[in-house]
This record gives sequence, structure tokens and C-alpha cells, in this order.
Amino acid sequence: MAFVVACSIQHGRMAGLASVLGLELGALLHVAGAALGLGTLLASSHELFQAVRYAGAAYLLVLGVRTLHKRTGEEGGPKHRAVSSSRWRLLRDGIFVDVLNAKTALFFVAFLPQFVRPAEGSGPAQILVLGGCFVVLAAGCDAAYAIAAGGLADRVRGSHGARRRLRQATGGVYLALAGVAVLI
Repeated sequence: MAFVVACSIQHGRMAGLASVLGLELGALLHVAGAALGLGTLLASSHELFQAVRYAGAAYLLVLGVRTLHKRTGEEGGPKHRAVSSSRWRLLRDGIFVDVLNAKTALFFVAFLPQFVRPAEGSGPAQILVLGGCFVVLAAGCDAAYAIAAGGLADRVRGSHGARRRLRQATGGVYLALAGVAVLI
């Protein structure tokens, strides 16, 4: 949620929605991994879990540093091209933020199997359906945050000083998320 709000405030509503799409695509990969048993492998290997956890924290750290060092108004090429590439970058970032969150994988491994009914058919198929439902609900919730925060963005992004403070706050959020990923 913090990632979506930060993206929406810094880049606007549509960019925030692109980050939501990325997060939910990443969540779908976790659901597929849980259905295939990959999440169980991650849960059973402390070393693998730590590697994914630290990779996720490192990625958030890179996002934070990149955001803090970016100059206000820094864009390359025509405006429509910059907006389009920014949205693709946010989509990609969302996928990586979610996929590299080892705790999300553990959530799906711990949560979804509780609702599987062996008498009702294939366990992996049920996990895919249940996980898909979860992702749809999460997308709706995250999209609401993106829309609300994107509405604030128009008010906040007016001046050069406001954009700089906004960029600093966004970079700070990414760095804080990296710290939380390492500490918790």
C-alpha cells in the first residue's frame, strides 16, 4: 500500500494504477508458486527465504536511492514517451516489489491451503482460484488507494519545491520499506 501511495503521489493517478497492476501481477506469480509448491520450498529453506527477503530489501533500497537522486523535472525525450516509459517502469517495479517480498509467498503458503477441500477436486486448481480471488480484491483496494493518492498529487505537485519534497518523501518511503523488509 505504501508503494502504491508513493507512486501515485509522485507520478499521478495513472502511474499509481500501473504500480497496482505490477503488484497484482507479482501476487499472481506468488499464487502460481503456491499452487506449484514453490512457496513451500521457500518456507522450508531459511537460506532461500533470507536470500529473497534481502533481494527485496535491496530492490527497495535501489528504488529509494534512485528516487532521491533524480532531479525534479528530469525527463528524457518527448513527454508522452517519458510518461509511457515511466508507467512501464512502475509496472515492472511493482512486479519486482511483490515477487521479491518473501513474506507474501509465505502468506499464500500459510493462508490458501486452509481453504482447499480435497473432495472438491484438484488442490492446486483450488489454490489458483482462491488466490485469484484474493488478487482481485487486493487490486480493488490498492486501486482505491492509487486513485485517492493520485488526486492528492495534483494539489501537491505544483511548485518546484513541492516536487522536491515529494520526491524526498517518496524516496524515504522506499528506504523505510527496505528497512522494514530487513528488520521484520
